[in-house]
Amino acid sequence: MATKDVAVVLGTRPEIIKLAGLIRELGPRARVIYSGQHYDPELAGAQFAGFGLAQPDVVLTGVGGRDRGTQIAAALQALTDEFATNPPSVVIVQGDTNTVSAGAQAGNYAGVPVIHVEAGLRSRDRAMPEELNRLVAGALADVHCAATAHNADNLTAEGVSADRIAVTGNTIVETTIESLSAVAAPSLPAGVQPGSYVLATIHRPENTDDADALRRALTELAAIDAPVLLVAHPRTRAAIERFALTDLTAGLHLLESVDHTEFLALAKQSALLVSDSGGVQEECTVLKKPLLVLRRSTERPESVDAGFARLITPELPLADIANGMLADHALSGRLDALASPYGDGSATSRIAHIARSIADGSTPEDAVQRSRSCLSPTV
Repeated sequence: MATKDVAVVLGTRPEIIKLAGLIRELGPRARVIYSGQHYDPELAGAQFAGFGLAQPDVVLTGVGGRDRGTQIAAALQALTDEFATNPPSVVIVQGDTNTVSAGAQAGNYAGVPVIHVEAGLRSRDRAMPEELNRLVAGALADVHCAATAHNADNLTAEGVSADRIAVTGNTIVETTIESLSAVAAPSLPAGVQPGSYVLATIHRPENTDDADALRRALTELAAIDAPVLLVAHPRTRAAIERFALTDLTAGLHLLESVDHTEFLALAKQSALLVSDSGGVQEECTVLKKPLLVLRRSTERPESVDAGFARLITPELPLADIANGMLADHALSGRLDALASPYGDGSATSRIAHIARSIADGSTPEDAVQRSRSCLSPTV
């Protein structure tokens, strides 16, 4: 059996979380290449060990902390050199980060089959940097591992052959289930009781790079009739300082960034989630928690359509809507009865099967077809 022939390219905390199970399942065949896009130890440094992974086989330099164009250019150059020196049999990228754009380009230009995990997400909002990264990966990937049938439909509408699309489910389902099995009771601020609080995260540029948007978000959070725990991303903390908005956090419980298991522990005990995170839109469907999505658009309408999430655009009164949901005591029971739209927890096995097949010489079309015949169907 070949070793280190499957290049898994990642660069951010969410990518580590969603690919950890796949890296473990690929075992000695996985060559983990870390771009360093998230260079802050608070965001990514401890995640490898936290998921039982060895440190990456390759760590790129000159990427973290740079502007978007420089990040993609630096990662593309470094990955091009890596693939020329040590050609992999297949390249795996996940999601919609700058690292994904660089990894898909480098693999394609090197003539190596590219597998895009979590393919087919579309917000139709090209102002989102992530949307452009999704489009780049969608144009270059050889196999598209779509989490849902809706994602697959997005791809076929763009001209991607159905023979290269596998509806696998999303790896976040099994990752969340695994992490929940290890969670302990969270450490809550004094006076905050389990089941009584709102857990919030804000980090996207549309909410943190504009003073008025961040002011509006903090003001609305503080007006919710329940304790609000705001897990503050480094970007958010820096923006609060830069825009002199510290006084607006006086009514909030401001927390440092936490690891995935700690976040899930807090989320499990919350009454309501408020976030602009893509991952939280998926995790809430496993946690069976209501979520207000603080964004102008979402590439994950499945969470909204299933009844777990509601999109809160800037003109909507976040606090009033949150207070109404907190007063709906039957909401929790309704969500408990709903299934996650992101699969049955077998996405990792499906994707690993495709990756090994291609690495062993199958065409992308054959690998997708074999995955359909050898593995049980998903959503």
